[in-house]
Amino acid sequence: MTAPFPTHRQEEWRYADLEALKPVWEQFAEPVTMTVAAGESLEEVWLPSADDVQLRRIQVALGKAAKARIFALNTAPVYGRIELEVSLEEGAEFELFGANIGAGLSTNEIVTNVKHVGIGGRSRQTVRSVLNGKAIGSYLGKVEVARGAQRTDAEQSVKAMLLDRGATANCKPELEIFADDVKCAHGASVGELDAMQLFYAESRGLDPAGARSLLLEGFVMGLWDSASDGDAIRDAAREALRKVVA
Repeated sequence: MTAPFPTHRQEEWRYADLEALKPVWEQFAEPVTMTVAAGESLEEVWLPSADDVQLRRIQVALGKAAKARIFALNTAPVYGRIELEVSLEEGAEFELFGANIGAGLSTNEIVTNVKHVGIGGRSRQTVRSVLNGKAIGSYLGKVEVARGAQRTDAEQSVKAMLLDRGATANCKPELEIFADDVKCAHGASVGELDAMQLFYAESRGLDPAGARSLLLEGFVMGLWDSASDGDAIRDAAREALRKVVA
């Protein structure tokens, strides 16, 4: 049975391009489930496709002391959505390194719900957005710490770079904690390229577009440093950044 079509009244869909979503909803209505058994490890690199509308809806269940790392790039020209629901048992670890890169009228969003249900779980979410034109980039991230999930350690770091006054960044980290011995933190910031850094780069011989690309690479590329094989996602990110600053 197909899940009901979402509405903007639902918090996790409030910024979504629902008109773009309609033609592909039945295909992606039910999330794909991935299970990482106790003590096992998972690493995935999610690259964008050539489609105008790109969706990825995943549920990840991490067993005791399991580990998962996901590296994701979101650059759909019309609408892109990466949606993750993750549950962590005792001692499990989860890391997400994601980027939205958009231009024109695109909407790209990363939506997460990380549920700490066991003792001593650790999660890290690092998301960067680079937006030009009238593009929209969103991060909606919820961390839930269940009653009894003591010694949870969770962090969210969200930063966005706006290259045009028409671009929009939405950052909404959220914590829901029912345990008292936890370490949870989140931070979000939205800014523009530093004029002095641009001037310095151009004074060294770079044209304006090259200077912007260089600074933006520094803003985004660190996301992929710990990937076992990050060449493909780095190349895709560079190509997306070149289009954004062109």
